[in-house]
Amino acid sequence: MSRIAEEMVVAPEIADPARLRAAVGRAREFGVVLPTLSELANPPSQNLERVDPDEPRSDNLWRVNWYNGIDRRKRADVPGHIVLPEALTGVKAPIVVLLGCRFPMIGAHKVLPAYAGLAQRLATGRFDPAEHKAIWPSTGNYCRGGVAISRILGCRGVAVLPEGMSRERFDWLDKWVAGPADIIRTPGTESNVKEIYDKCAELEKDETNVILNQFSAFSNYMAHYTCTGAACERVFSHVNAGGKRRLAAFVAATGSAGTLAAGDHLKARHGTKIAAVEALECPTMLENGYGEHNIQGIGDKHIPLIQNVMNMDAVIAVSDRASDRLNLLFGSDAGRDYLVTRRKLDRDLVASFAEIGISGLANIVASIKLAKHLDLDGDHVVMTVATDSAEMYGSERDNYRAKHYPSGFDEVNAGEIFAGSLEAITDDHMLELGHQDRKRIFNLGYYTWVEQQGVRFEDFEKRKDQSFWRGLVDSIPAWDRLIENFNEAAGVSQSPMRKSVTA
Repeated sequence: MSRIAEEMVVAPEIADPARLRAAVGRAREFGVVLPTLSELANPPSQNLERVDPDEPRSDNLWRVNWYNGIDRRKRADVPGHIVLPEALTGVKAPIVVLLGCRFPMIGAHKVLPAYAGLAQRLATGRFDPAEHKAIWPSTGNYCRGGVAISRILGCRGVAVLPEGMSRERFDWLDKWVAGPADIIRTPGTESNVKEIYDKCAELEKDETNVILNQFSAFSNYMAHYTCTGAACERVFSHVNAGGKRRLAAFVAATGSAGTLAAGDHLKARHGTKIAAVEALECPTMLENGYGEHNIQGIGDKHIPLIQNVMNMDAVIAVSDRASDRLNLLFGSDAGRDYLVTRRKLDRDLVASFAEIGISGLANIVASIKLAKHLDLDGDHVVMTVATDSAEMYGSERDNYRAKHYPSGFDEVNAGEIFAGSLEAITDDHMLELGHQDRKRIFNLGYYTWVEQQGVRFEDFEKRKDQSFWRGLVDSIPAWDRLIENFNEAAGVSQSPMRKSVTA
């Protein structure tokens, strides 16, 4: 039986006092202060400008939030975002994109759930840095976040990811892991999540390996509910200065389903609809389908354990052809020139797409589809997320250009992409969910979590009830107290955010 099955939800209580003392000792040795989730959701004023956001320093734990400025050093009053106009999207409703690339060390918001998962285990005595290795299964960004957080906290981190992911991910990992053995390549690409699970099942036979699985770790859900949900609200308040607009929808690719928790936060406060995005080439939720695709970062062919399926309102499928083509359009000189000179788009707006990676582009396409389907107008706002930046996909862009435009990519080609991948967007390949649709999608998770991973049937089923999810949110103050107690025991309870940084 996997350890997921033994303890589906990690409780906010001390599990092993001896291991807790060992973790406290390591924190004291490294001078680490663990931020609480509430502090990351609403961070106090920073004084970290002299700290490189890409260095493995404990001060950077306090940048694991949405309030980093464009230079990733200063604190921003409003989380980084882009408001997409009708001239680009073809819909009257503003589409607002939160920018995950401003998070520290990995340039992606996946470092947030990675931190939450390891911090909770340290604070409850479930992880001894001297005894355990942190195993981080993902399709790219989460395992990078886990490796970065592990290194800062004096732990050994091991990345498990498909061998077919972008070269840039592996280049980053090579610089951060302790050695080559700490990068484990599994067969396949984006859709091959089961192969990752199989490798983790093998690794889990060694009791010193602790699997921090983003697809089943409810710390992922709690971090995004608290932090990403609050960030969306802050941005909405900023773009809704007149107070007349409604936060109509939150759109996010499923991936591990952590980011979708922000939709639960927004629905509870604004009645916001929640739309989950997947690849058309692998329409698991839409059609119980399967396949392979290149929207990197949204691993699929299963339903994550932490996905609150019964609270979703729509499923939208986007082809990787659209995201690959838009990656080339916004990432090439010819494409940018076309958008500015022929489409008369603001030059700064076009340049800002350097902060949006492939899955972010897919989220934008899905947001346009939803706005068209719901006939949203200028009084409605659609919120979505760009997990990482275009910097992570330069090799993918080069490969796509070489394959489809071997003679060169020019303004005519750019116009064809704009017309085919933006202007031609319709509300096809999407489904508004009724109760039966939600049950069908929920039931798909049975095969992964009960049959394959050994989760108890009654534990699996109780996730249908919204009281289960409210219980997770209600436990966040208890988790914050445990982290505060951990800091006090380590003797480093004063946040570096409230004292001068001299390094």
